[in-house]
Amino acid sequence: MTRESEKLFGSGLSRLGVKRMIPQEKIKMTPDEYLELEENSDTKHEYFHGEVFAMVGARKNHNIISFNISRELGNQIKKTPCMGFGNDQRVKIDADKYVYPDIVVACDEIIFLEDELDSLINPVLIMEILSNSTEIFDRGDKFQYYQSIDSLKEYILVSQHKCLVEQFVRNKENHTWTYTAYPNIDQTLSLESVKCDLPLSEIYYRVDFDTL
Repeated sequence: MTRESEKLFGSGLSRLGVKRMIPQEKIKMTPDEYLELEENSDTKHEYFHGEVFAMVGARKNHNIISFNISRELGNQIKKTPCMGFGNDQRVKIDADKYVYPDIVVACDEIIFLEDELDSLINPVLIMEILSNSTEIFDRGDKFQYYQSIDSLKEYILVSQHKCLVEQFVRNKENHTWTYTAYPNIDQTLSLESVKCDLPLSEIYYRVDFDTL
């Protein structure tokens, strides 16, 4: 997730390992109600199966890593058919799932829904910076949700607590995903979906793992 998240309506957040907010009178939301909330709210929310999660502020390492990746990746795709977006870009997975990835890239014909102008539907690359409260979700259910996006070619997980980048690349022939780990600062992440190379030394530039 973009930032540590909390459920806005209802209870049962133990699966995400985050603090519970006080349950509100309204427990479920329809997609239309969620989109209306987003249009009128200063806080971003992710939406899964009628449940809404407020996105709260990120820690220092998260912000540094996000900026480093955006800078390096943005420079490389500047003159290509691809366009990158930060964590304010909403992505629609399907009718009852909306998310805000940390970094997302779409290429060629970049498609937004006509009735939801801020909802991107054809990303080729999604990157998430892991936090303690969201790592299980980002690795599990959320990755499964992302796999249903036909255009998605690559999913990247970046640790903010240690030097570790994990890459999942879709195999078009059998719809499996190839996993590669990059645990060393002298390695380079090769993004197959957008033909870019990101040295881990740049991803973790000025990141102090002893302070979060």
